[in-house]
Amino acid sequence: MTTTEWDVKQISKKVEQCSDPFRRLLEQMHRVIVGQDDLLHRMLVGLVSNGHVLIEGVPGLAKTMAVATLAKGIQAKFQRLQFTPDLLPADLLGTLIYRPTDGEFIVQKGPIFSNIILADEINRAPAKVQSALLEAMQERQVTIGKDTFKLDDPFLVLATQNPIEQEGTYPLPEAQVDRFMMKLIVGYPSRDEERLILDRMGSTAPNIEVDAVLSPNEIAAARAVVDEIYMDDKIKDYIVDLVLATRDPAQFGIPVADLIQFGASPRATLALTLGSRAVAFLAGRGYVTPQDIKTVAPDILRHRVIVTYEAEAEEKTSEDVVRAVLDHVPVP
Repeated sequence: MTTTEWDVKQISKKVEQCSDPFRRLLEQMHRVIVGQDDLLHRMLVGLVSNGHVLIEGVPGLAKTMAVATLAKGIQAKFQRLQFTPDLLPADLLGTLIYRPTDGEFIVQKGPIFSNIILADEINRAPAKVQSALLEAMQERQVTIGKDTFKLDDPFLVLATQNPIEQEGTYPLPEAQVDRFMMKLIVGYPSRDEERLILDRMGSTAPNIEVDAVLSPNEIAAARAVVDEIYMDDKIKDYIVDLVLATRDPAQFGIPVADLIQFGASPRATLALTLGSRAVAFLAGRGYVTPQDIKTVAPDILRHRVIVTYEAEAEEKTSEDVVRAVLDHVPVP
């Protein structure tokens, strides 16, 4: 047995032990959420890899319920922030309050000081509020007055939004959407799933309990193990090639150059690295395979590839570009 094989075997033992609570959490979430396997799995990927998640879908597809169920399964502080057009940054971050008794200002911390944040319908709030939240996501700290406060660890933002075609929304600019590690698209359930939803939730007060099976310490331990998961040099090269192919597809013989205005940034390279390691972790493996990368690549790249006006005229989307890249870039 080579040194590398021995290391992978040791890492796999750690992974198997540390990933078990996350599998139990997934079971708890499925007690409430019918189907939506990809959504629940990617939310756990974001949790393990310390990456924020943007969830898009039409109203009524259990986006909010999925995030709330995830939070219930974790022994951590949870806040749901309902974004509205009249929301102010201070409503999220906190503010200074004057205390007349001693003539001083005291800091009143806002709801963002929690472990898991549900930013519900984030595209219904104006840009100033969106920016306040996204700055906290990037820096993981908040400035109130002259004081700067570190946010709690773990700190994870799961934001939901309706498609931009819906009325009364403020679409997130590309630079702000890029702060999210993944953008998930939620679709309609199948007929069998919808029938099961009817049976499970078709009452005036459905009562399905979720047990808290995961602690913040276990999340921190899992993230440390994820960093140790083995990634071969060929796998690293594959990740870099995928990102480069979104910038210069002609180099890889992909006929989509006229569809791409901007390709993915190095932030996508890092996200693919962490995301694929998280997929391997949740699968109980101590090493990354090309399929792990392909599993998360659409969710990591779809909001980072900006298509041209010509592409929109041809009804081509970033999804089409990413699919072409995954089909053409050689797999190691």
